[in-house]
Amino acid sequence: MAMNEDDFVSGFAAVVGFSNVGKSTLVNQLVGNKVAIVSRRPQTTRNRIRGIMNTESAQVVFVDTPGIQKPRDRLEEHMVRAASRTVNDVDVVLFVVDGSRPQPGPGDAHCAELIARSDTPALLVVNKLDLVDRDERDARIDEYRELGDFAAVVATSALHGHGIDILRWELLKLLPRGGPRYYPVDMSTDQPTSFQVAELIREKILELTEQEVPYSTAVQIIQMEDRGERRHYVAADILVERQSQRGILIGRRGRMIRAIGERSRREVELLLGVKIYLDLHVRVQKNWRENMSILDELGVRADRE
Repeated sequence: MAMNEDDFVSGFAAVVGFSNVGKSTLVNQLVGNKVAIVSRRPQTTRNRIRGIMNTESAQVVFVDTPGIQKPRDRLEEHMVRAASRTVNDVDVVLFVVDGSRPQPGPGDAHCAELIARSDTPALLVVNKLDLVDRDERDARIDEYRELGDFAAVVATSALHGHGIDILRWELLKLLPRGGPRYYPVDMSTDQPTSFQVAELIREKILELTEQEVPYSTAVQIIQMEDRGERRHYVAADILVERQSQRGILIGRRGRMIRAIGERSRREVELLLGVKIYLDLHVRVQKNWRENMSILDELGVRADRE
């Protein structure tokens, strides 16, 4: 029996919150595919990344936004601006907080204020509750509930998939009915393949490097070419701001860049479904985080969207 088109649910949901609360992990769980890179470090997400959840009766486009915090440079200014503007451009907001923290912080309160100033309905997602003793969870949820007026409050552990089905159900209740399917049913993200490849490489840099090096790096795909026999050639530049950072990324006798390349290659091959030759180069580009043309190339400027 065909579904009545008036019952089809579709819309856009922004996933917002302070840095390092698990937004990208949550989006990946909701979509059912890895569409956003994940790291234990804050400010991993730099772009507004769309992940698409498809079912027979619904399509939800999730916009994973950069963490909202006080910016330190033009790159982070554009990241925060993108996250702030998204709240007004969607049908529902998923406000994600880190429930393992004993109480809301200034960053959580700032996010709550941004949401309150919009007319967009919001769900409060209290994440990381797997890190909290069972007898403390209700009190922890109540602490965060005081941040605003929410359509519903859902407890989750995005890392382990707990609470995801309840969250989907609460979300679908708030989305418009009778709308279109915005993307083909087999799409899980609208980001181009080159962007996804660059992000996977950046994820491995985040995993393997320490201190300020990860925040001073960007990845640009220079070439992607099908060279036959089920093999692709991928060339990428890793941008850093100082010569010393270049030395760290290359490592003694090239050990670090080889490790980054090996881990990246495995993930990119899974994404593309073919074997690849990954050609990585580390290039010094002073103050690239303040360079408007480079930020445009990386697609992180919000004011041109």
